[in-house]
Amino acid sequence: MEEEVPDATLVQNSLNDPEQYRHIINRYRQKLLRYVIHLGIGDSYEDILQEVFIKVYRNLNAYDDSFLFSSWIYRITHNEVMSHFRKKKNMPISLESFPDPDFLLKEDVVDEEDVFDPENITRAINSLDQKYKDVIVLKYFELKSYDEMADILQKPPGTIAILLNRAKQKLKEILSKNHGK
Repeated sequence: MEEEVPDATLVQNSLNDPEQYRHIINRYRQKLLRYVIHLGIGDSYEDILQEVFIKVYRNLNAYDDSFLFSSWIYRITHNEVMSHFRKKKNMPISLESFPDPDFLLKEDVVDEEDVFDPENITRAINSLDQKYKDVIVLKYFELKSYDEMADILQKPPGTIAILLNRAKQKLKEILSKNHGK
């Protein structure tokens, strides 16, 4: 039922009746859980999600419906994860949650003849600066569009494109170096 109801309606229903907020939680819990895990948050994901849903609820009145609700809630999640990282230092992502490591081939990050293993990919991604890791995770783990990524990271779409390009180039350099090229 919840997928049929637009986000804007869920928000309005939640503002009118706090009991309705559970529909927002039901719609976004798994998506945000996956995102938090992709960012490498470790065992703290439940705490992070709880904080996210509390902040979303407290700020529901401030939501600007000229933006996608999904981008807004992902931005809150992203900010909460980054806050957690600052407290705990930069935590590594796990390739176990990688939906399609072949994106490296599709995006010309590695050559077709290269053989790469998940450990190499994981190390390479984890060695990236956080700004590059963020765009890799949003684009290839969460399958977000450039506009959604721009909303979540609060950067212009052109900047997102540049960051993603640089991230892929840095991954290519790291992976090539690891293969002795």
